[in-house]
Amino acid sequence: MEEKEKENIKEDIKDKEKKIEDKEKKIASNIKAEAEEIDKSLSEVIREQATEDEAPQSRTFSLRKILGGDILSTSFMRRQIWLFLLIALFIVVYIANRYSCQQDIIEIDALQKELKDAKYKALSSNSKLTEESRQSNVLDMLKNNKDSTLKLPTQPPYIITVPDK
Repeated sequence: MEEKEKENIKEDIKDKEKKIEDKEKKIASNIKAEAEEIDKSLSEVIREQATEDEAPQSRTFSLRKILGGDILSTSFMRRQIWLFLLIALFIVVYIANRYSCQQDIIEIDALQKELKDAKYKALSSNSKLTEESRQSNVLDMLKNNKDSTLKLPTQPPYIITVPDK
């Protein structure tokens, strides 16, 4: 009986080993299936996050969306980037042109002030010349200056009439 018992025990052990192997295979297949399912769901999540497609934007733009920068990620903004760059270039040119014009206006004002000063100087020197070239002043200078050979006329000037032929 001992041998029979040994054989029964061996068969029980073999059956239990087979059951354990079957359970291990089931567990391994379950683990493999769960790993594949996790891998699929993980790849779907990565694919959703990695795509460059954007979610449809709502029609309303709130201040929060504008200040948050959400408006810059819209497809409209990406399509019109060259237009925005051109507008920015025009703004820079406009500002530079205005600055240049202001500099020219400042220079014109300085030149006008200088011209006004030159006019006043010319006017004052012209009045001095007029004052000194008056007949009375010239006569006084001739009297005081004994070097001159010019003398005052004692007779009035003659009017000479030339007959027409």
